[in-house]
Amino acid sequence: MSNPQYLDDARTDGAILGQTSAAKVGFWGVTPVVQPAASAFPAVATTAAISSSTSATCFGFTSAQATALITLANGLRAMGVTAGNWST
Repeated sequence: MSNPQYLDDARTDGAILGQTSAAKVGFWGVTPVVQPAASAFPAVATTAAISSSTSATCFGFTSAQATALITLANGLRAMGVTAGNWST
């Protein structure tokens, strides 16, 4: 790239896309969207990891926690697709 346009102006504090959480941002030609609320992706608590793969908490997750993690991953994927960060 011989002449790219940079998103920052070399300030030592860095660069920010969107001045507020209500500012709409889009990538690669998709319709810009506002920042999703943190409540759309709640944190998932885990139990202590155990050694038995036959336990109800295999790998430290209950069934409900595993479902919540998949829901979180799918939500993050949908957000990335909506914002244009990656395609479907």
